[in-house]
Amino acid sequence: MTMLRTLSQRQALGAFVRAHRARLTPDLVGLPAGSRRRTPGLRREEVAQLAGLSATWICWIEQGREIAASPPALDRLADAMLLLPAERRYLFDLAGRRDPREPPAPTDLDAPAALATALDAIALPAYLLDRLWQVRAWNAPATRLFAGWLDRPGDRNMLRFIFLEPMARHLVCDWETRARRVAAEFRADCGLRLAEPALAALVEELCRRSALFAQCWTEQAVIGREGGERRFNHPSDGLRRYEQLSLSVAARPDLKLVLLVPVGRISGSP
Repeated sequence: MTMLRTLSQRQALGAFVRAHRARLTPDLVGLPAGSRRRTPGLRREEVAQLAGLSATWICWIEQGREIAASPPALDRLADAMLLLPAERRYLFDLAGRRDPREPPAPTDLDAPAALATALDAIALPAYLLDRLWQVRAWNAPATRLFAGWLDRPGDRNMLRFIFLEPMARHLVCDWETRARRVAAEFRADCGLRLAEPALAALVEELCRRSALFAQCWTEQAVIGREGGERRFNHPSDGLRRYEQLSLSVAARPDLKLVLLVPVGRISGSP
Protein backbone atom coordinates (compact mmCIF):
# COMPACT_ATOMS: atom_id res chain seq x y z
CA MET A 1 0.00 0.00 0.00
CA THR A 2 2.84 2.43 0.82
CA MET A 3 4.50 1.74 -2.54
CA LEU A 4 1.19 2.33 -4.36
CA ARG A 5 0.63 5.55 -2.46
CA THR A 6 4.14 6.75 -3.33
CA LEU A 7 3.63 5.86 -7.01
CA SER A 8 0.27 7.63 -7.07
CA GLN A 9 1.87 10.70 -5.50
CA ARG A 10 4.64 10.76 -8.12
CA GLN A 11 2.05 10.49 -10.87
CA ALA A 12 0.04 13.30 -9.32
CA LEU A 13 3.19 15.41 -9.15
CA GLY A 14 3.90 14.73 -12.82
CA ALA A 15 0.35 15.60 -13.85
CA PHE A 16 0.50 18.82 -11.82
CA VAL A 17 3.78 19.96 -13.41
CA ARG A 18 2.54 19.11 -16.93
CA ALA A 19 -0.70 21.02 -16.42
CA HIS A 20 1.01 24.11 -15.09
CA ARG A 21 3.67 24.06 -17.78
CA ALA A 22 0.88 23.91 -20.35
CA ARG A 23 -0.80 27.05 -19.01
CA LEU A 24 2.31 29.19 -19.46
CA THR A 25 3.02 31.22 -22.57
CA PRO A 26 6.37 32.66 -23.68
CA ASP A 27 5.22 36.24 -23.13
CA LEU A 28 4.36 35.49 -19.47
CA VAL A 29 7.95 34.47 -18.72
CA GLY A 30 9.77 36.87 -21.05
CA LEU A 31 10.65 34.42 -23.84
CA PRO A 32 10.21 35.05 -27.57
CA ALA A 33 7.15 33.39 -29.07
CA GLY A 34 9.19 31.68 -31.77
CA SER A 35 7.62 29.31 -34.27
CA ARG A 36 4.11 27.90 -34.05
CA ARG A 37 3.72 25.40 -31.19
CA ARG A 38 2.12 22.01 -31.63
CA THR A 39 0.98 21.89 -27.98
CA PRO A 40 -0.05 24.67 -25.59
CA GLY A 41 2.34 26.07 -23.04
CA LEU A 42 6.09 26.13 -22.73
CA ARG A 43 8.36 23.36 -23.89
CA ARG A 44 10.19 21.35 -21.24
CA GLU A 45 13.46 22.81 -22.50
CA GLU A 46 12.16 26.33 -21.91
CA VAL A 47 11.05 25.57 -18.35
CA ALA A 48 14.40 23.88 -17.75
CA GLN A 49 16.20 26.99 -18.99
CA LEU A 50 14.14 29.26 -16.74
CA ALA A 51 14.63 27.03 -13.69
CA GLY A 52 18.28 26.18 -14.23
CA LEU A 53 17.43 22.48 -14.40
CA SER A 54 17.84 19.81 -17.03
CA ALA A 55 15.04 19.08 -19.49
CA THR A 56 15.54 15.38 -18.76
CA TRP A 57 14.87 15.95 -15.04
CA ILE A 58 11.64 17.77 -15.84
CA CYS A 59 10.65 15.04 -18.30
CA TRP A 60 11.17 12.37 -15.65
CA ILE A 61 9.23 14.36 -13.06
CA GLU A 62 6.31 14.61 -15.50
CA GLN A 63 6.51 10.88 -16.23
CA GLY A 64 6.23 10.07 -12.52
CA ARG A 65 9.64 8.44 -12.33
CA GLU A 66 11.37 7.87 -9.00
CA ILE A 67 13.98 10.60 -8.99
CA ALA A 68 15.38 12.98 -6.41
CA ALA A 69 13.41 16.21 -6.22
CA SER A 70 15.36 18.37 -3.79
CA PRO A 71 13.81 21.44 -2.15
CA PRO A 72 16.15 23.85 -4.05
CA ALA A 73 15.22 22.24 -7.39
CA LEU A 74 11.51 22.42 -6.59
CA ASP A 75 11.98 26.02 -5.47
CA ARG A 76 13.44 26.97 -8.86
CA LEU A 77 10.75 24.98 -10.70
CA ALA A 78 7.99 26.75 -8.76
CA ASP A 79 9.48 30.14 -9.64
CA ALA A 80 9.86 29.22 -13.30
CA MET A 81 6.22 28.14 -13.52
CA LEU A 82 4.99 31.28 -11.69
CA LEU A 83 3.16 29.21 -9.07
CA LEU A 84 0.90 31.00 -6.61
CA PRO A 85 1.42 30.33 -2.88
CA ALA A 86 -1.25 27.60 -2.65
CA GLU A 87 0.06 25.96 -5.84
CA ARG A 88 3.59 26.10 -4.49
CA ARG A 89 2.54 24.40 -1.24
CA TYR A 90 0.77 21.71 -3.23
CA LEU A 91 3.90 21.10 -5.35
CA PHE A 92 6.06 20.59 -2.27
CA ASP A 93 3.41 18.43 -0.59
CA LEU A 94 3.21 16.11 -3.60
CA ALA A 95 7.01 15.84 -3.69
CA GLY A 96 7.13 15.13 0.05
CA ARG A 97 9.55 18.00 0.61
CA ARG A 98 9.57 21.06 2.84
CA ASP A 99 9.54 24.41 1.11
CA PRO A 100 12.76 26.29 1.99
CA ARG A 101 10.76 29.52 1.87
CA GLU A 102 8.14 28.30 4.30
CA PRO A 103 7.99 30.90 7.06
CA PRO A 104 8.98 29.71 10.52
CA ALA A 105 6.21 28.89 12.91
CA PRO A 106 5.10 31.92 14.93
CA THR A 107 6.93 32.13 18.22
CA ASP A 108 4.31 34.17 20.08
CA LEU A 109 2.66 32.23 22.88
CA ASP A 110 -0.80 33.70 22.37
CA ALA A 111 -3.36 32.52 19.85
CA PRO A 112 -4.94 35.20 17.63
CA ALA A 113 -7.64 37.09 19.50
CA ALA A 114 -10.37 36.00 17.07
CA LEU A 115 -9.53 32.33 17.62
CA ALA A 116 -9.51 32.74 21.38
CA THR A 117 -12.90 34.45 21.20
CA ALA A 118 -14.26 31.65 19.01
CA LEU A 119 -13.10 29.07 21.56
CA ASP A 120 -15.01 30.83 24.30
CA ALA A 121 -18.18 30.61 22.20
CA ILE A 122 -17.89 26.82 21.82
CA ALA A 123 -19.88 24.81 24.36
CA LEU A 124 -17.69 21.72 23.94
CA PRO A 125 -14.18 21.15 25.30
CA ALA A 126 -11.95 22.80 22.71
CA TYR A 127 -8.32 23.85 22.49
CA LEU A 128 -5.67 24.98 20.01
CA LEU A 129 -2.47 22.97 19.48
CA ASP A 130 0.65 24.39 17.84
CA ARG A 131 3.31 22.52 15.87
CA LEU A 132 4.99 21.27 19.07
CA TRP A 133 1.60 20.26 20.50
CA GLN A 134 1.67 23.11 22.95
CA VAL A 135 -1.85 24.14 23.97
CA ARG A 136 -2.03 27.81 22.99
CA ALA A 137 -5.65 28.53 24.01
CA TRP A 138 -8.56 26.62 25.50
CA ASN A 139 -12.09 27.22 26.74
CA ALA A 140 -13.92 26.67 30.03
CA PRO A 141 -15.21 23.14 29.19
CA ALA A 142 -11.63 22.08 28.39
CA THR A 143 -10.47 23.59 31.67
CA ARG A 144 -13.03 21.49 33.53
CA LEU A 145 -12.19 18.29 31.64
CA PHE A 146 -8.46 18.72 32.20
CA ALA A 147 -8.77 19.87 35.80
CA GLY A 148 -5.40 19.74 37.52
CA TRP A 149 -3.61 20.68 34.30
CA LEU A 150 -5.22 23.47 32.26
CA ASP A 151 -6.67 25.13 35.36
CA ARG A 152 -3.24 25.63 36.93
CA PRO A 153 -0.11 27.59 35.96
CA GLY A 154 2.60 25.51 34.33
CA ASP A 155 3.55 23.70 31.14
CA ARG A 156 0.83 23.32 28.51
CA ASN A 157 2.48 20.77 26.22
CA MET A 158 0.15 17.87 25.41
CA LEU A 159 3.01 15.35 25.09
CA ARG A 160 4.54 16.31 28.42
CA PHE A 161 1.10 16.02 30.00
CA ILE A 162 0.40 12.56 28.58
CA PHE A 163 3.83 11.06 29.24
CA LEU A 164 5.16 12.95 32.27
CA GLU A 165 2.17 14.09 34.33
CA PRO A 166 1.10 11.40 36.86
CA MET A 167 -2.52 12.55 36.85
CA ALA A 168 -2.77 11.72 33.11
CA ARG A 169 -2.49 8.01 33.95
CA HIS A 170 -5.71 8.28 35.96
CA LEU A 171 -7.58 10.73 33.76
CA VAL A 172 -6.97 9.05 30.38
CA CYS A 173 -8.69 5.67 30.05
CA ASP A 174 -6.38 2.87 28.88
CA TRP A 175 -3.51 5.29 29.34
CA GLU A 176 -0.65 3.26 27.82
CA THR A 177 -2.53 2.41 24.62
CA ARG A 178 -3.58 6.02 24.21
CA ALA A 179 -0.07 7.30 24.97
CA ARG A 180 1.41 5.03 22.31
CA ARG A 181 -1.09 6.36 19.79
CA VAL A 182 -0.31 9.95 20.73
CA ALA A 183 3.40 9.34 20.06
CA ALA A 184 2.60 7.79 16.66
CA GLU A 185 0.28 10.68 15.78
CA PHE A 186 2.94 13.20 16.75
CA ARG A 187 5.54 11.47 14.55
CA ALA A 188 3.12 11.59 11.61
CA ASP A 189 2.46 15.28 12.26
CA CYS A 190 6.12 16.34 12.25
CA GLY A 191 7.75 14.01 9.74
CA LEU A 192 9.23 16.79 7.61
CA ARG A 193 10.36 18.84 10.64
CA LEU A 194 12.26 16.31 12.75
CA ALA A 195 15.50 18.28 12.43
CA GLU A 196 14.01 21.53 13.72
CA PRO A 197 15.91 22.47 16.91
CA ALA A 198 12.83 23.05 19.09
CA LEU A 199 11.20 19.81 17.96
CA ALA A 200 14.42 17.80 18.32
CA ALA A 201 14.89 19.21 21.82
CA LEU A 202 11.34 18.23 22.81
CA VAL A 203 11.79 14.67 21.52
CA GLU A 204 15.15 14.34 23.28
CA GLU A 205 13.64 15.55 26.55
CA LEU A 206 10.70 13.16 26.34
CA CYS A 207 12.97 10.22 25.47
CA ARG A 208 15.14 11.05 28.47
CA ARG A 209 12.28 11.49 30.94
CA SER A 210 9.82 8.83 29.76
CA ALA A 211 10.82 5.23 29.08
CA LEU A 212 7.51 4.64 27.32
CA PHE A 213 7.97 7.59 24.96
CA ALA A 214 11.54 6.49 24.21
CA GLN A 215 10.27 3.01 23.35
CA CYS A 216 7.47 4.41 21.18
CA TRP A 217 9.83 6.73 19.35
CA THR A 218 12.26 3.89 18.65
CA GLU A 219 9.46 1.75 17.24
CA GLN A 220 8.82 4.36 14.52
CA ALA A 221 5.03 3.87 14.55
CA VAL A 222 3.09 6.43 12.48
CA ILE A 223 -0.68 7.02 12.74
CA GLY A 224 -2.70 9.88 11.25
CA ARG A 225 -4.41 12.18 13.75
CA GLU A 226 -7.87 11.14 12.57
CA GLY A 227 -9.89 11.57 15.73
CA GLY A 228 -12.04 8.83 17.18
CA GLU A 229 -13.40 8.06 20.62
CA ARG A 230 -11.63 9.45 23.68
CA ARG A 231 -12.55 8.32 27.21
CA PHE A 232 -11.67 10.03 30.47
CA ASN A 233 -12.08 9.10 34.14
CA HIS A 234 -12.92 12.56 35.43
CA PRO A 235 -12.41 12.94 39.19
CA SER A 236 -15.77 14.72 39.62
CA ASP A 237 -17.84 13.82 36.55
CA GLY A 238 -16.92 10.14 36.29
CA LEU A 239 -16.51 8.39 32.93
CA ARG A 240 -16.74 10.84 30.02
CA ARG A 241 -16.78 9.72 26.38
CA TYR A 242 -16.07 12.02 23.46
CA GLU A 243 -15.51 11.93 19.73
CA GLN A 244 -12.36 13.92 18.92
CA LEU A 245 -12.32 16.18 15.88
CA SER A 246 -9.10 17.88 14.73
CA LEU A 247 -9.44 20.79 12.31
CA SER A 248 -6.80 22.87 10.53
CA VAL A 249 -6.90 26.64 10.84
CA ALA A 250 -6.57 28.08 7.34
CA ALA A 251 -5.08 31.40 8.43
CA ARG A 252 -2.66 29.72 10.86
CA PRO A 253 -1.34 26.41 9.48
CA ASP A 254 0.77 26.05 12.62
CA LEU A 255 -2.38 25.61 14.72
CA LYS A 256 -4.96 22.83 15.00
CA LEU A 257 -8.39 23.25 16.56
CA VAL A 258 -9.30 20.17 18.61
CA LEU A 259 -12.93 19.60 19.61
CA LEU A 260 -14.21 16.91 21.99
CA VAL A 261 -17.84 16.17 21.17
CA PRO A 262 -19.82 14.12 23.73
CA VAL A 263 -20.55 10.74 22.15
CA GLY A 264 -24.24 11.07 22.91
CA ARG A 265 -24.41 13.92 20.38
CA ILE A 266 -22.76 11.98 17.54
CA SER A 267 -25.24 10.57 15.04
CA GLY A 268 -25.07 6.79 14.96
CA SER A 269 -22.72 6.54 17.95
CA PRO A 270 -23.16 3.76 20.51
